[in-house]
Amino acid sequence: MSVSVVFETHSLTEDNERGVATGWLPGKLSARGRALARELGNRRMHDRIAAVFTSDLARAVETAAVAFGRTGVLILPDPRLRECDYGDLNGCRADDLRGRRATHIEVPFPNGQSFNEVVEGVGVFLAELAAAWDGKRVLVI
Repeated sequence: MSVSVVFETHSLTEDNERGVATGWLPGKLSARGRALARELGNRRMHDRIAAVFTSDLARAVETAAVAFGRTGVLILPDPRLRECDYGDLNGCRADDLRGRRATHIEVPFPNGQSFNEVVEGVGVFLAELAAAWDGKRVLVI
């Protein structure tokens, strides 16, 4: 057997709407983001989701809570699901960050992480997920 994994992103944030690269800052869902999170919950209502795993950042936890909070489905935050830590660039304009991403695949952002470090953490998470949730369907935000 194996675990069935459904991937979804956190919902739209106020930072997304302002063109900000939030990184490891908490972020907050916008009004439109909360509506989209409710739609996510409705869309996945009959998917037999055993658990929802989410980054421990506020915007991801809020997405899961709005989408699944009233369903009884387990919501399990995990810091290994965080997006890349842009270090000194957390909270900068997304346009400013966009041109720098390719140079940080192996080299960490100043006082942050490289994309390879993020991939390693998610890989460990997925290996543990496969062992612990065999035969189940889970959603990862």
